[in-house]
Amino acid sequence: MREVHRASRAAIYARVSTSDQTPDNQLLPLRALAAARGWTATEYTDHGVSGAEERRPALDAMLKAARSRKVDVIIVTKLDRLARSVHHLLTLARDLDALGVGLVVTEQAMDTTTPSGRLLFHVLASVAEFERDLIRERVVAGMRRARAAGKHLGRRAVHTVDAAEAGRLLAGGLSLRAVARQLGAHPFAVSRAIQGAAGAVTKGISGAPREAASMAVAG
Repeated sequence: MREVHRASRAAIYARVSTSDQTPDNQLLPLRALAAARGWTATEYTDHGVSGAEERRPALDAMLKAARSRKVDVIIVTKLDRLARSVHHLLTLARDLDALGVGLVVTEQAMDTTTPSGRLLFHVLASVAEFERDLIRERVVAGMRRARAAGKHLGRRAVHTVDAAEAGRLLAGGLSLRAVARQLGAHPFAVSRAIQGAAGAVTKGISGAPREAASMAVAG
């Protein structure tokens, strides 16, 4: 990441979750910081937009300016104003680092325009990646224990219903639920199998007269 000098172009970003809130509490200290460092600032503010929203007009416009090399440093009051999750923050910060754009977070003592700030960010990123790896390892270990205990993982196997047997049981006076329970299948699967078999029989019967007529004509 290149060093941010006094003539740098800064992007000030603020966000408030509801339309009746004012972003001035965020903007005033950010303007003061930009002025103190001699940065030329452009402001981007999202009004009434939740941090969980993936699409934020002002944030999108600011990132577009950064990708167009029109921004040298982004300044915000807190990380939760900028990113919707830790994963989003790390992805965003890595993109900014690749573009050579600094990130200054005034209320959380983060400043990637300085060597110590960059070191702090890389430490935080490593910790977050380590936590993701731990979660992944725990999931894999849990799946192995489940398999060793004979537990089935994934979707249930689809049961093939013997339509003839189901029909015989129904004819013997059992209810659909009782038949399904005896065959180890869902009642809907039993009903569908019987309907499918009945449809095949009906189709065969309806086709028989046509075949007989064709044979008579041919004879």
